[in-house]
Amino acid sequence: MKTTRYFEERVRPKRPYIDPAWCAQVIAAPLRRAIQPNGRIRYWGEIAGTGEREPRILRVLTLADGETVHNAFFDRGFKRDRQ
Repeated sequence: MKTTRYFEERVRPKRPYIDPAWCAQVIAAPLRRAIQPNGRIRYWGEIAGTGEREPRILRVLTLADGETVHNAFFDRGFKRDRQ
């Protein structure tokens, strides 16, 4: 999986609990996908953490190529019924 310098130097240290394999999983099979005006792509996907009752929603932001991860975080505001 390709990542930006920002992801490696800022995001990973701040959110070490996010497994890079989860990012790849979300990109491969997203619940929703949206293209931002700047060309970057947002992906949302369910991640079932160990010991958690309900899956959480991980938002992964890639560059315009759709594969280079720039940011990733759990999105508490995700609404499943919105398309």
